[in-house]
Amino acid sequence: MLGPFVNAITIVVFSLIGAFFVKGIPGRFEELIKKAVGLAVVFVGIRGALANENMLLLIMSMVTGAIIGELIDIDKRLNKFGLWAEKRLGLNSGAQAGISGGKNFSKGFVTASILFCGGSMAILGSMQSGLTGNHEILFAKSVLDGTFSLVFSASMGIGVAFSALTVLFYQGGIALLSMAIRDFLSPEIIREMSAVGSLVVSGIGFNFLGVKEIKVANLIPAMFVPCVYFLVRYLASGA
Repeated sequence: MLGPFVNAITIVVFSLIGAFFVKGIPGRFEELIKKAVGLAVVFVGIRGALANENMLLLIMSMVTGAIIGELIDIDKRLNKFGLWAEKRLGLNSGAQAGISGGKNFSKGFVTASILFCGGSMAILGSMQSGLTGNHEILFAKSVLDGTFSLVFSASMGIGVAFSALTVLFYQGGIALLSMAIRDFLSPEIIREMSAVGSLVVSGIGFNFLGVKEIKVANLIPAMFVPCVYFLVRYLASGA
């Protein structure tokens, strides 16, 4: 669990620096930085998705995951959690008459949570931590997440820091699960899960670029469809 803990702490530290010590970024710089980050995220996501070697599985995962995510409405639940956390901490003062402050907090929380959890590094790093005790990937990811946290929190506020909770539970869960099912996991499963996760992350990039809003959170279940697929195939072949 060392890797997930380091990653979460890094996000909190850099988010606090961005929210309280880095003054508001001028509008024109913020917009350009947002577009630049968006392009980078799209590139990273698509590059990771190109590792896929089973196109049909990728499409099936995205469609199935979208249906499950929309039925559960993960996006709505994450936003509700963000608003709840904001109210509990008294961070929504001045936003009582409207919802812009709440939306900003929730947007920071949801955006950062998806970005930090959706990529291949989150999956591979957590699996590596759970399977071998090697935390190098998550340490490298911590550096990247810290940079994004600094930029995001400067413009979207303290909500970004709370994404550390999502990261800790998500990556910690994968690490613990990897320890429990290490005999089942294979490079093929890891590759396909990472490819789908990377494609989901690219959706965040398109949102940054101002393309029609995508409820990326509702696509999260897609990342786990390949694991279910290979498990069913394994059980069927062994029957």
